Amino acid sequence: MQTLTLTVNGAAVTLTLDERTLLVELLRDRLRLTGTHVGCDTSQCGACTVHLDGVAVKSCAVLAVQAEGAEILTIEGIGSAEHLHPMQAAFREHHGLQCGFCTPGMIMAGIDIASRHGPAPDEPTVRAELEGNLCRCTGYHNIVLAIQAGARAMGAPSPVSSPAATA
Repeated sequence: MQTLTLTVNGAAVTLTLDERTLLVELLRDRLRLTGTHVGCDTSQCGACTVHLDGVAVKSCAVLAVQAEGAEILTIEGIGSAEHLHPMQAAFREHHGLQCGFCTPGMIMAGIDIASRHGPAPDEPTVRAELEGNLCRCTGYHNIVLAIQAGARAMGAPSPVSSPAATA
């Protein structure tokens, strides 16, 4: 058993766990963050994608102890029902989901794509970046459109005016 300290969705977490525990198991079973899905257990599908220190990783392929001291961001930490993250809003607007099983991983991958490629990733870039994130319901067309729209929204200036702008 090993004690692990990390930050999950902005909250400090310390717990004791078996060294063989996968990050996805820690998130789902110990912290009850079930938006991170287990689709294949072999890191092939991307349903378990989370951000580890700002980088998208497949949490079924990461030992929890490898996240010691790290910041983890899951789908539960990016928005709320009242205030969707721009990528979540884009998936809703562009019908980038069908059954919804792959959606959390796709959204987390989309945020990562936008953070690395900026507000205007082209279609071939998005499609190439989505390799390893599987959807069995769609032809990816609307997922690609949603990620492009989400990236634009993430890169757009905030609609909230600063005090200096109104003075």
